[in-house]
Amino acid sequence: MTHEQNSSRFAGETTAAMNTAELEKQLHNEGFRHTYVWEDGPDRRYSDHTHPVETGHIILEGEMTLTMGGRSTTYRAGERCDGPAGAVHAACMGSAGCRYLIGEK
Repeated sequence: MTHEQNSSRFAGETTAAMNTAELEKQLHNEGFRHTYVWEDGPDRRYSDHTHPVETGHIILEGEMTLTMGGRSTTYRAGERCDGPAGAVHAACMGSAGCRYLIGEK
């Protein structure tokens, strides 16, 4: 099984310039049927876990470090990371916490 991380920035725009409804619409257009905003407090950690569906995370505020396939990457406001269904990964939020939009396929 291949574990891939997809990361992107929204054409130089910050999420402050893009509202959550527009981001949700984008995720829905990509086939993410369920979307919601989640918020974690400072330094919140999630140990290794999986999701039964493909997920897309768009960071709205703060930062998240995602570790998957032995590689850690930090994502900040305006950046996106996607994870395939069943991929083992861990996450750690930044010192100011993290607020993010999640899409599930």
